[in-house]
Amino acid sequence: MTSTAPTLSAAEARRMSLAAQGLSRRRPDAVSARHLHRAMERLGVLQIDSVNVFARSHYMPMFSRLGSYDPALLDRTFLSRTSHYVEYLAHEAAFMPVADWALWRFRMDHWRKRASDSGQWMHAHARTLDWVRAELRDRGPLRPGDLREDAPRPRGPWWDWDDAKRALEHLWRCGEVAIAGRSGFERRYGLAEHVIPAEVLASAMPEQDAVRELVRRAARSYGVATVADLSDYYRLRDQATVRSAVAELVDAGELERVTVRGWERGGRQIPAWRHRDAALPRRIDRAALLTPFDPVVWFRDRALRVFGLDYRIEIYVPAEKRRYGYYSLPVLVGDRIVARVDLKADRAASVLRVQSAWWEPRAHPDADAERIAEELTRAALWQGLERISVSGWGDAADALTHAFHGRETPVERHVHPRERAASACMGP
Repeated sequence: MTSTAPTLSAAEARRMSLAAQGLSRRRPDAVSARHLHRAMERLGVLQIDSVNVFARSHYMPMFSRLGSYDPALLDRTFLSRTSHYVEYLAHEAAFMPVADWALWRFRMDHWRKRASDSGQWMHAHARTLDWVRAELRDRGPLRPGDLREDAPRPRGPWWDWDDAKRALEHLWRCGEVAIAGRSGFERRYGLAEHVIPAEVLASAMPEQDAVRELVRRAARSYGVATVADLSDYYRLRDQATVRSAVAELVDAGELERVTVRGWERGGRQIPAWRHRDAALPRRIDRAALLTPFDPVVWFRDRALRVFGLDYRIEIYVPAEKRRYGYYSLPVLVGDRIVARVDLKADRAASVLRVQSAWWEPRAHPDADAERIAEELTRAALWQGLERISVSGWGDAADALTHAFHGRETPVERHVHPRERAASACMGP
């Protein structure tokens, strides 16, 4: 006799997922390094992205969960030291606990084998690889620019990186080199033995065990998830190995098979699993701006399935063809993604510019506009901006502007180029 999997509503799955991500907890009055570490325990990784139109992506998840904090605290904790965290391809490029280095040995080995099998670049640039290793051994951690002037080969055409830079990236992916911190936002590369603690560097974990541990962590970070969700969290490509890990965790009592109403594809139910520690809060009382690289929304299939958010980044879309804006941020209110706002920090004018604002299908505009205005006010203060300006581009712009009236932070209106283009098309 087979038992029936417990059933969750779509709303219960959303609340469970947000709680697992730390978005059901009260924000602290003052954020310390201890709070950053606790948040990282839930997240597992903190994805890095160079876009800085509002705030760099790795600063945003902590703001979403903890509220206003000093970004310099995160810099000291993550960028300037490697005692707690180090960078690797633990999703895309991301901060992760330095103790996890051994977990990624299999990915390092895969990269080395793949590069060795293709072999052409490695063979042609063996001298550069050896030279880079020797420079790091003799001089300690270096920026790519520190190598450029003395590199033995001229600059190449690969994304305008010279051969020395490409060698550093290759050695980093293979695990011979680790990121020893950043100067500004530029990486400093060092030999792994100069960066990673010896006991961590000496440890090893078979690939099957590493994948099982990563699936366990992904399940804990998501609360409830499908196999595709669990695979994407740490970009595990081998679905068969992930499924095997799920089965082992079910047998160990760490995961439970569940049915989530509404999680379907082609009319068929998508199997899901709940982590044994996943909590189901009665409600989520939180408003938060989410970076596109927040684990809540970074897997687009899951964002659509869980939140009804059909999201694509429009950075590479021509300006005149953008639907929502250059770098729109999803906005969470309660357990719903209710809007997306395209933000720009105009630091010279000390203005947070809301370049566009759009409602999502699950929005309650009258109530949600107030919560969004409150969160944007908090975001402006966090970034040290004195005023807020809202354009008229987007179906949420008017409601948002109205919600700002009467608040301490002055609100202005500005005209987005798309508004001018629309007015020109309409004629006099």
